[in-house]
Formats: sequence, C-alpha cells, structure tokens
Amino acid sequence: MRFIGSKQFILGLTLIILLAACGNNSSANESESSGESENKGTIEMAQINWAENIAVSNMWKVILEEKGYEVNLNLLDMGVIMQSLASGELDINLEVWLPIQDKAYLEEYKDEVFFAEKAWYDNAKVGLVVPSYLEDINSIADLNANKEMFDGKITGFDSGAGTMEVTKNELIPEYNLDYELMPSSEPAMITAIDDAISNEEPIVSPLWSPHRVFSQYDLKFLEDPKNVYGQTEKIYHATRQNFADDFPKVSKWMKNWKLNDQQIGELMTYVSDAEEPIDGARKWVEENQELVNEWVTE
Repeated sequence: MRFIGSKQFILGLTLIILLAACGNNSSANESESSGESENKGTIEMAQINWAENIAVSNMWKVILEEKGYEVNLNLLDMGVIMQSLASGELDINLEVWLPIQDKAYLEEYKDEVFFAEKAWYDNAKVGLVVPSYLEDINSIADLNANKEMFDGKITGFDSGAGTMEVTKNELIPEYNLDYELMPSSEPAMITAIDDAISNEEPIVSPLWSPHRVFSQYDLKFLEDPKNVYGQTEKIYHATRQNFADDFPKVSKWMKNWKLNDQQIGELMTYVSDAEEPIDGARKWVEENQELVNEWVTE
C-alpha cells in the first residue's frame, strides 16, 4: 500500500508540473490579454539605419518593454525587411513611405503583408538636395548643365531603399540625367555631405524630411518640375499577417500612434545626442508620457 501511495503521489506531482508547463506556454494573445504575465511575448521589430527609424524603433522598444513585452530590434535593409514580413520572420516594420517612395513594395507584398491604413507622420518630403551656397543650382533640370561640377555623381545611401529605387529607375530616366547614383549607407552619405560642406564643395544627394541633417547644415531641396518624387509623403507601419491576432493591444496602439514635426524632431535630437539611442528614447518617453498614454490606452 505504501508503494501504491507513493506512486499516486508521483503521478499527481507529475500532473501538476505538466499543467503548470502548459500554462506557461500559452499563446502570445492569451498572455497579452491576461495582463498578468511579466513577459507578454516577444516582438521582432525591423530597424533601418536611418536617423528617424533609429529614433522611433528605440522609442517603441522603450514603450513596449515598459508594458511587459520583449522587443528585439533587427537591423536590416528595406528589401530584406519586406521579405521577412511576408515570410513571418519579422513582426513589424515602422517605416513605409507612400504614395511614391515605397510603392513598389506595396504592390509586391500587398497580399502577404498588412499595410496600415493610417499614417503616423503626415508631412514627409523627399528630393535631391544640395548645399544652399550653390546659388545657381535650384532645380533637378539644372544638373545636366553642371555635370562636371558634381563629377556626374549623385551620392546616395542604402541601395534597397525606396527613394534610391525611385531615383535610379524613375528620376534619372525621366530627366535624362547623365549621372551615376552611388549607393552607400545613410551615415556614409551624411559624412560625405559634411565633408563637402566643410570645404564648400558641391554635392547632390537624395534626402528626406524629417531628418536631423537639416538642423545641422544649410541644405535646399531642388525643384522637381516633373514631380517624380511626388509632393507630400506619409509614413506608415506594416506588419506580418496575423500580427493583430497575436498582439491585439500592440496593433491597436500602433494605429493610435501619431507624431508631428516638433515631436519627431525632438525625439530624433534626443536619440542622436545620447550615448546610446535607447537612452535618448527613454528620456523622450519620460518627458512625453501624456502623449504616449494617448497611444497606449488599455
């Protein structure tokens, strides 16, 4: 009888352990909904090496981790990001520029990726820029007549970026520019702009606003009479399919998210000035908790 009792005790203990394990392996949705779990799930977030993307991705990492989620930032280029969203390897990308810059990605992945209907930033602009001291260069149409001045080169950034694709495949042919688009990275492009301005030399690059570079240097957008880059761009987020089913609260918060020029400018400055981007983002979140609370309503 003592043997049977011991066996029953062991079986009972095993059952308790199994039940506890099952409880700990509940879905991300159940964990998120309960509000009781310290870890409400892991979110794989894309990060692009662009100033505004570094700022907002670190901002959301701070916000979501304060809410009990784990957030991994994955530094990738835009092409890989969209492929990874379509395959489900990534959960979310915070930056899709429409209607012009990332239209190719929208067309390619519209059936495999969820693209948000509401923009989080409404006043974006894209174009070719030159230093303001180049007084005679004011339009893209002026570039061919000044090819030697720029060595026939447009100094660019990430080759997979929508703006680079538009520049290479649409802008250069439309204006019949006898120029070569030189890909690199955003930091390398900004360094090249800094070097040129320090020596008062000519340079032309594709750039976008919002960007902290406009507060550092006196730059001007070249007129785009053929409107290849479009006028006002808006910035949206995109997620893998079924993200909203797995993380309904986060999906709702993302749809509530909105930033104006002053807010994103300040966020980018905080992140840029901090020793680590996450520290600048955390400081901004602390100082803008009332705004953040409007987004993350329970």
